[in-house]
Amino acid sequence: MSTQPRSEPPQNRFVEMRHIAKTFNPGTASEVALFRDFSLSVKKGGFVSVVGSNGSGKTTVLNILCGNIAPDAGTVTVGGKEIGRLKEYRHSRFIGRVFQDPAAGTCPRLTILENLSLADNKGKRFGLTRGVSRKRTDFYRSQLELLRLGLEDKLDAPVAGLSGGQRQALALLICTMAPLELLVLDEHTAALDPKSSENVMELTDRFIREKHLTALMVTHNLKYAVEYGDRLIMMHRGHIVLDADGGAKQAMDIRSLTEKFDEISIEDGNSI
Repeated sequence: MSTQPRSEPPQNRFVEMRHIAKTFNPGTASEVALFRDFSLSVKKGGFVSVVGSNGSGKTTVLNILCGNIAPDAGTVTVGGKEIGRLKEYRHSRFIGRVFQDPAAGTCPRLTILENLSLADNKGKRFGLTRGVSRKRTDFYRSQLELLRLGLEDKLDAPVAGLSGGQRQALALLICTMAPLELLVLDEHTAALDPKSSENVMELTDRFIREKHLTALMVTHNLKYAVEYGDRLIMMHRGHIVLDADGGAKQAMDIRSLTEKFDEISIEDGNSI
């Protein structure tokens, strides 16, 4: 297990952030230089779990990848394309993001059918035609059956009436319906009850494997960080302080991660 960030060989650097610098509120009393020279690379098809304390920079990594914020310096590439300066909406063409809030990934006032139709038409040209094609109903049902929640029989039900777990599972399905180069999971089980969380994580793992996706998952759930993915990263104060993959990742357990968190807490002067 390495305590230093590991760089993938050049041929494996499908997602790459190089020499990233990011300062928030520059020139003010609340200025925070989060990243000074941050680098991270992820191989194609990798499933990386990212953990860390609040303010460690893990969510900022996702926001930079998804175009919510731009780095002050450095480069960001996905599949060989430089994306660091692209508009946010252009990132969404090849990066899918599932948020912590189940309501953020769906349109609550629309039906399940209408939500799936929107996802089905992502990236396609829109003309003066119906937005919902009933000819695709069988396909939508087959996709909903993958969730094993009985939603395939509720196509005309408003999404607002679904439970949080159902909506998050639907958001995950919607996010991965169109071809993706990178799936970003932003604490996507944090707002769910334990049973729903387990279901969504099982679906997440299955979709990533079956669709051969490259995924980056930020989570506060150490159990999921240990159980899922082929690489685990811990961040602290804008740095990667632990990077484990392969056998080192498989050998990790919640206790060892907790001990590392405790070590960081002591360094920050906090009581355990």
